[in-house]
Amino acid sequence: MDREFVMSRIPHRDPFLMVDGVIEMGTSHIKAFKDINEKLEVFKGHFPNYPIYPGVLIIEGLAQTAGVLLLEPGSTPLFAGIERARFRGQVRPPCVLEYEVKVIQTKMGVVKVEAMASVEELPVAEAVLLLARA
Repeated sequence: MDREFVMSRIPHRDPFLMVDGVIEMGTSHIKAFKDINEKLEVFKGHFPNYPIYPGVLIIEGLAQTAGVLLLEPGSTPLFAGIERARFRGQVRPPCVLEYEVKVIQTKMGVVKVEAMASVEELPVAEAVLLLARA
């Protein structure tokens, strides 16, 4: 599923769309990706001589991936919390950043997910995220 599918599910748009496509999606899990290349605007300032994709954008990409899984078209996602976020490696262009999200609990309109980001099957970030919708 391509970028058009992603944009049909979540309201994010460039330059803040952090998901380029979906690899697979079930009822309680999703795998998606972001193409990390030197042309991304973020690398003009982070860092010009040693480009690293910011950890905060990796977490945002994981949250957007969860939104693709959980939201009905037209819904607005709300980030309700981040637990146990850890960064395990650097994300440097060019590469494909893969996101994997699994639902672990739904309670009172808030969904808790386990989220992991990887490059070439090596984990670069993980967190437990809490999401809701407006």
